[in-house]
Amino acid sequence: MGKIICAGNRLAEKDDLGSRVYDRLARSTLPPGVELLDGGLAGLDLLPLVEGEGPVVLVDSLSGDAGDRGVIVLDAVEAAKQMEPRYGHDDGLAYLLRVLPAVAEAPLPRIHLVGAAGAVPDETVAEAAEVALRLARTQRR
Repeated sequence: MGKIICAGNRLAEKDDLGSRVYDRLARSTLPPGVELLDGGLAGLDLLPLVEGEGPVVLVDSLSGDAGDRGVIVLDAVEAAKQMEPRYGHDDGLAYLLRVLPAVAEAPLPRIHLVGAAGAVPDETVAEAAEVALRLARTQRR
């Protein structure tokens, strides 16, 4: 079963992409075999949802030099390199992606991050939702 895990803070305009994609997909009929999860601000607490399952698509806002490039798709390794790590009680997806290979007890699935930077318009949210669905349906271990 493919999973789409949407992360972010719906109260922060530049960090709400995951929440907005979640809301959009939750209002639609998902294809068979695709599970939608609201990851909120969970960070490392998402480990059990990722471990041993596949495929996994994470949706989150990007920061840094992502600029105005619209929707960006990165594999887990590239995403871990480009995302800003945070440490402490608010560990984010960047930290999860960095430590995942070292702490996972089960085989890791194919993982992709779908993101966009800044305050994104509704069209970008729609595109991110479509990309996430396509990846969740087509990826294989």
